[in-house]
Amino acid sequence: MPAGTDSTATPVESRTRQVARNIRTAIDAGQLKDGQALPSTRELAKKWNVSVFTINEAMKLLIEEGLVISESRSKRTVRAPGQRQRNEVRTSTPHVILIGGYAGSGKSELGRIITRETGWPMIDKDTITRPVVEAALEMIGLSPNDRESESYLTLIRPREYEALMATLIENVECGNSVIATAPFIREYTDKAWIDRTRERLSGLNATMTLVWVHCDAETMHLYLRGRGAARDAGKLADWSSYLSNITIGFRPNAPHIVVENSGSSAPLQQQAKDLIASVTSDGTTTEGSRADS
Repeated sequence: MPAGTDSTATPVESRTRQVARNIRTAIDAGQLKDGQALPSTRELAKKWNVSVFTINEAMKLLIEEGLVISESRSKRTVRAPGQRQRNEVRTSTPHVILIGGYAGSGKSELGRIITRETGWPMIDKDTITRPVVEAALEMIGLSPNDRESESYLTLIRPREYEALMATLIENVECGNSVIATAPFIREYTDKAWIDRTRERLSGLNATMTLVWVHCDAETMHLYLRGRGAARDAGKLADWSSYLSNITIGFRPNAPHIVVENSGSSAPLQQQAKDLIASVTSDGTTTEGSRADS
């Protein structure tokens, strides 16, 4: 059983915590804004494919934490005044944080939270490559949502990672610390790739930290259903087959940090702060914040 999970939790209790965790993470990542009205209970129940009871119980947890305000039985709003603060973490040399994980593990949300805590640019593989990837797939006669075929894996995927790493290197050459998010599964398996990347960054006077976001299968499944992205349709259509082709307990083939995003593990925001502290523990960091205008 993954660390941080509760073996005594009932399925309803577990699902309630999962929904609350996903909404809490979306708030911490800035995807849900301070003052934003949340969808209705029924809309949320449909989005997450859970009961109305589960949504109401999840909302109780978030209201107790002060992240959601219940203005009436039909209206709930996000309360996150800290989103108005812009944090900056400055270091004497660039730091590169590579965040990997399976689809639905929460790697992009972790990257967003770290970006909000540091002010460092975040480079997400899907964000910077998806339009071109979809066009390329259609040009070779495949679905724009294909991420499993041999053609995608051999012809297109390597170019995605080339674009990601070139963008990362360009930022480091400008003296910026960088957060990069992508599955990184093949890359984290390949120690030679890791060593080459670390050596190249070292030549630019930058340090590299590998992060793996671990998430249990049920939590990933719930998140992917709620996300509703077309590229996830194949996984969701045959979830058991998808699970049989991945290794939930996967870990990078080099020193790394594991962030737990399962069940009742610590909130991602707290784990992000701990990660930043460990990465910048050399004493060269100064931090400040200011309100956005």
